[in-house]
Amino acid sequence: MRVIFMGSAELAIPSLKSLLNSDADEVVGVVSQPDRPAGRKRVLTPCPLKAFAEQQGLAVMTPEKIGDPDAVQALEELRPDLLVVVAYGQYIPQRVIHLGKFEAINVHPSLLPKYRGSAPIQWAILNGDSMTGVSIIYLAKKMDAGDILRQETYPLSTDDTSVTLHDKLAVFGAALLLKAVEDIRSGKVKRIVQDESQMIEVRKLTKADGKIDWSLPSEVIRNRIRAFDPWPGSFCSLPNGDALKVWKAEPEEGAGKSGELLDDQLLIATGNGALRLKEVQPQGKKRMPASAFLNGVPLPKGQRLG
Repeated sequence: MRVIFMGSAELAIPSLKSLLNSDADEVVGVVSQPDRPAGRKRVLTPCPLKAFAEQQGLAVMTPEKIGDPDAVQALEELRPDLLVVVAYGQYIPQRVIHLGKFEAINVHPSLLPKYRGSAPIQWAILNGDSMTGVSIIYLAKKMDAGDILRQETYPLSTDDTSVTLHDKLAVFGAALLLKAVEDIRSGKVKRIVQDESQMIEVRKLTKADGKIDWSLPSEVIRNRIRAFDPWPGSFCSLPNGDALKVWKAEPEEGAGKSGELLDDQLLIATGNGALRLKEVQPQGKKRMPASAFLNGVPLPKGQRLG
């Protein structure tokens, strides 16, 4: 089949790789986002998918709006059979979806209709789920609400962060995508309408979400730390007011006032139980083991973190 691939984020790279390596399909076009300013110097920088595609020698279209007439005409001239969308970042109108004989499909890293929205990986960790997965769906007018072609579960480890789970689901989703494309090619698609009564829609994360609330139970705080790695990060304040990011922590037994240091080795009381901080990042410095941090900033028992 003649495939147009649309994506921007790193999540999309394994799926594009899988299609490029397929003997049965031809990627006739790649669509991504325009370069954006990045870093302190605000240098125009391509998104991860565009950078990868160009490394493969592929021409990449980067329209500001995919529904603009010039963009639609350019896509139409590629004569696609199918559009594949993975972490593209723009709403795709119906006139674009219907350019392909087999319309457009999307790789979504959750078990839809659970976790519709822009941060499904983070919310699965936030909610302490033991199982997640990937859904391959048809694009529809409503975001993430299209019929399901393929869906498979994937176990979520208690050690997973958003970084590790993202990478696992990117590869898992790429393999599932090839199965869905083969279903389309062979006419074996079984479209499953999503059950709206089971729908869970999740919002985009903000910087403020990373502020640690020590009155929450230890397991909840640990899940938030895992979910917010790498962004927005989880942060609190030291007794002297300096900011401290927390990257790893483990629940332990203990009780005290929320945020209270229960020993001199960063065991912190929470609303239920305690957390042992394992990896932290002081203001203006790199991540480090908690033991290395304490060598320079001793924190005696009884003090409280903000």
